[in-house]
Amino acid sequence: MAGDIQATALRRGTSIIYEGVPYRVLEFEHRTPGNKRGFVQTKLRNLLDGTQRAVKFSTNDSVERAIVEAREMDYLYREGDGGVFMDTQTYDQITLGADIFAGASPWLTEGVRLIVEVLDGRPIGLQLPKTVEIGIKDTEPVIKGQTAAKSNKPATLDNGMTIQVPTFLEPGDRIRVDPGQLRYVERVK
Repeated sequence: MAGDIQATALRRGTSIIYEGVPYRVLEFEHRTPGNKRGFVQTKLRNLLDGTQRAVKFSTNDSVERAIVEAREMDYLYREGDGGVFMDTQTYDQITLGADIFAGASPWLTEGVRLIVEVLDGRPIGLQLPKTVEIGIKDTEPVIKGQTAAKSNKPATLDNGMTIQVPTFLEPGDRIRVDPGQLRYVERVK
């Protein structure tokens, strides 16, 4: 932890300590309604359990900045409900529990490099890569004469997740997916 910042200096992605709990600012809006005092309306995500809450700060309030360290790590393997990761700088291995690992686990394959967020020496979250390459396990067949004009169909991926993909894709095709948005990006050539 280090230093306080004014509520008016909060921006999306800023990490803070509020009521003794680390949060990341998801949204913020500085409002000045008529002749009343201004305030900063925020939407915060708890870095420990992922819950979200709306908090209103006075423009005079200051909040404690949380220093969240981003460590680049490689995913090694699953262990119980968690996963084992290796720091790419120190080669230290850590095990992340189900609370951190669960949401990311479908997208992790051996050797995937990602960011592990660390607060006060304790892992608190994962940042998945922007895109992940994965195969299509099952989808509806292509119908001859079907127009390629911006139509989509559901596809089950190799990891069991289902997303919308363009109609020209078939089972066995490899695609890139944005795991954060569960969105098709492109076909792998």
